[in-house]
Amino acid sequence: MNHLPPAVLPEIQSFAAYAIFLGSYLVFALGKFPGMKIDRPGAAIIGAVLMVAFRIILPENLLRWIDFRTIVLLFSMMLIVGYLRLAGFFEWITRLILTRLKPHHLLPMVIFTCGLLSAFFVNDIICLVMVPFVLSATRKLGMKPLPYLLAVATAANIGSVATITGNPQNMLIGTLSGIQYSSFLAYLAPVAVAGLLLDWLVLHLAFAKAGLRDTVAEITAAAPEANRTSFIKPGIVVLLVLAGFIAGVAPALMAALGAAMMLITRTRDPREAYDQVDWGVLVFFVGLFVIVGGAEKAGFLEHLGHFARIWDFKNPWIFTVLVASLSNLVSNVPAVMLLKTVVPGYTNPPLGWLILAMASTLAGNLTITGSVANIIVVERAKPEVEIRFRDYFRVGLPVTVLTLGFGLGWLLLVR
Repeated sequence: MNHLPPAVLPEIQSFAAYAIFLGSYLVFALGKFPGMKIDRPGAAIIGAVLMVAFRIILPENLLRWIDFRTIVLLFSMMLIVGYLRLAGFFEWITRLILTRLKPHHLLPMVIFTCGLLSAFFVNDIICLVMVPFVLSATRKLGMKPLPYLLAVATAANIGSVATITGNPQNMLIGTLSGIQYSSFLAYLAPVAVAGLLLDWLVLHLAFAKAGLRDTVAEITAAAPEANRTSFIKPGIVVLLVLAGFIAGVAPALMAALGAAMMLITRTRDPREAYDQVDWGVLVFFVGLFVIVGGAEKAGFLEHLGHFARIWDFKNPWIFTVLVASLSNLVSNVPAVMLLKTVVPGYTNPPLGWLILAMASTLAGNLTITGSVANIIVVERAKPEVEIRFRDYFRVGLPVTVLTLGFGLGWLLLVR
C-alpha cells in the first residue's frame, strides 16, 4: 500500500474500514462466517488485525482504543466466580435453597434464585450450574422440565440487569458511563425484581396445565455435604468486593484486588481457576474495541450520529426499540459498543446509559439466540430435553415486551 499516492490512501483506508466493520458485524449477526468455522471471537480477531494491517489503526496507537478497565473488570470477575464455582459454592447454595421446598414453590424459587445470583455474578455461570439441578429435580418429581429450564434462562437474563457485574455489556456500560455501582443498583434493581415477578406470571400462565400446582410429590434429596471451610475465603473476598463496589471504589480496581486475593492460596492450583475464564469473551472484547475504533476513525460513527438525529434516537421509546432490535440482530455486546457514541448526545446521558443497559440485557430474552445464557441452557439440557425455537419464543416474547415496557417506564419515572 505504500506505493499508492498519498491522496488515494485515505479513500482506500476508509473503504477498508467500512468493509471490515460491516463484515465483522455480519459474522456477529450470523454467529459464524458462512461456510467456514469463524465464530464471533475469531471475527473480532480478524477484524482487529485487518484494521491494523490497513493502518486504519496505527500499531503504536493500538492500545489507546482498548478500554482496559472493562477488560480487567471482566477478567477479574470471571476469576472470582471461577474460584467460587470450583469451591462448589453455587451448587451448594442452589441445592440448599431448592431442596427444602414444596413442588409448587419450585418455579418461583428457580426464578428468584437464578435472578439473585445472576445480579452479582456473571449470569452465564449461573445457567451452567442451575440446568443440571433443574433436570435432576424435575426428574425426581416426575414433572416436565421445560418450564423450569425456560425459567433459568429468562431469570438469569432479567436478574443480571440489576448490577454492573451481572453481565459483560453492563460491565462495559459501567466503565464507559462512570455511573457508580450503588446508583446503577438503585435504578435497575427494581426493574430486575419486577421483571422476575412478570417472568413468573408469564411462565405460570403459559404452563398452567403442566402440573405446576397439582403434584403432591416433594423434593426429598438433601443438599450434598460440602466442605464449607472451602467457602470461607471466597465468601469473604466476595463480600469485600461487593462492599467496595457499593462504597464507590472503581469496579475494575476492586474486582482486580479481589481476584488477586483469590490467587493467594496454598491449596488450589491457579490453572484450575484460569480454566474457568472465558478467554474467548475477553478476546472478543479486545477485537471489538479495535474494530469500532477503526470505524470511528473512518467517520462511520459520525454518520451514525447523523442518522440518530434524523430518526430521533434520543426519544427513549425509539432508542429502547433500537437497542432491543440490534441486540437480537448482532448480539448485545456489539450493539452496546456501536451505540455507545449515541448516548453522550442525550440531554440526560445517565438516563441513556441506563436505558442502554436495561434494553440490551432484557432484549436477550426474546429468542434462543438473544443471549449466551439462553444458548447455554439449550445446549446443557440436551439430549434429555429439546428446547425448540417456538417453545422459547412463546415465553420470550411476552417476557421481553413486558419487562422492557416496565423497565423504560420505571427509568423515565425515577429520572
